[in-house]
Amino acid sequence: MLLENLQAIVGEKGWSTDPVVLEPHLTERRGRLRGETLIMVSPNSTAQVADVVKTCAAEGVGVVPQGGNTGLCGGAIPDDSGTQVLLSLSRLNTIRTIDASDFSIVAEAGCVLADIQDAARSAGRFFPLSLTAEGSCQIGGNLSTNAGGINVIRYGSARQQVLGLEVVLADGTIWNGLRSLRKDTAGYDMKQLFLGSEGTLGIITAATLKLYPEPGDTATVFAALESSHDAVQLLGRMRERLSDRIQAFELISDRCLRFVDRHIPDTPPPFDGTHPWFVLCEIAIGGQTSIVEDALADAIEKGLISDAIIAKNSAESARLWRIRHSISEAQRFEGANLKHDISVPIGRIGQFLTEGEKLVKSMMPAARLVAFGHVGDGNLHYNIAQPVGADGARFLQEGIAVTEAVYDLVVELGGSISAEHGIGVFKKGFLKHYRSATELELMQVMKTAMDPQNTLNPGKVI
Repeated sequence: MLLENLQAIVGEKGWSTDPVVLEPHLTERRGRLRGETLIMVSPNSTAQVADVVKTCAAEGVGVVPQGGNTGLCGGAIPDDSGTQVLLSLSRLNTIRTIDASDFSIVAEAGCVLADIQDAARSAGRFFPLSLTAEGSCQIGGNLSTNAGGINVIRYGSARQQVLGLEVVLADGTIWNGLRSLRKDTAGYDMKQLFLGSEGTLGIITAATLKLYPEPGDTATVFAALESSHDAVQLLGRMRERLSDRIQAFELISDRCLRFVDRHIPDTPPPFDGTHPWFVLCEIAIGGQTSIVEDALADAIEKGLISDAIIAKNSAESARLWRIRHSISEAQRFEGANLKHDISVPIGRIGQFLTEGEKLVKSMMPAARLVAFGHVGDGNLHYNIAQPVGADGARFLQEGIAVTEAVYDLVVELGGSISAEHGIGVFKKGFLKHYRSATELELMQVMKTAMDPQNTLNPGKVI
């Protein structure tokens, strides 16, 4: 009876049990996790989402919300019991309103991130959240994991872009908090409960998002460095000279460039010769091209960079950014990878990279470090590729101890084991190990109070 009720709620085009249709929705992006489902439902309105959740709650059936399924922690995949309902938000893809004078936009959870960026641009405004997967990831998923991306240094993470939310609660109640206020101290800031909670406390169906003035002319800089410690010093020096004009500041290791050059067509390294580290940054210049040249000259004089280029035009800028955005894709061609989406205080990035390399080499001498990330917010993608010719499955199994050691170092330096992709399934055990009993108890209190039957994305986070 449950299936018939769900089918009636979403209509003929809003559900599927076809294995071919379901397959990409049941498999984690890297193929490391696969689930099963009773049915996938795709509501086309918040009211339908609420009715689905209410119906499942009455039967005690778990509901797993899913956006673009681009996460790396298994947070949007049902378990393997075949008893959970997969709720795809892809049909909730309407941009409800855009108010250029209010610098705000209301977008439904299934809107693709790139489409929101385009809508803002068409209104003469700028939406800064920018990720490698922006052509397929959905804003609901971005908010549920508090995604970061390349522009955090200037604009903040996904959490900082939200003015209001519409959320379906565990019993099917709809909370409409789609306000666009910048200042509101009337009680608890409820939206913060749902941002970053991965659908375990409520299902985000729409959001009021901040827009900004278009950044205008920007300069794209690719610089070569001899030390990761220099990257932090360079960032500090450039911020002193350029203040908040720096929109993105990405650290890239030499191995990243070599992987991309090897596997992605038309992505040659920007420099002849070799350098251990590179920085790719985007700077809003407002027509003042000399400020970037002066900043780079100062950095060269101080010995912080070995070489640098400034993109001559938008096409050259796009080519440089394509290198950065192709790193994850290139890694897949190199076999199995241990991925660590971590953060450390900005001032300790160099220390982490130096000590981390010694640590990994002592445990897996033949493994290959692939490090890159967002220096401006301390978020590093500290990945380890299997040795050439190694057995991938065995490498991943042996890598558990390496991951634990990496996380130990991260926490020792005051960092976090998760910076962008959330906890999901893969990091649940690590969260329990690295967060205090008090913090975990508070999380459990919130989960129990807001989802007493544990039907919202059960088995994820806690």
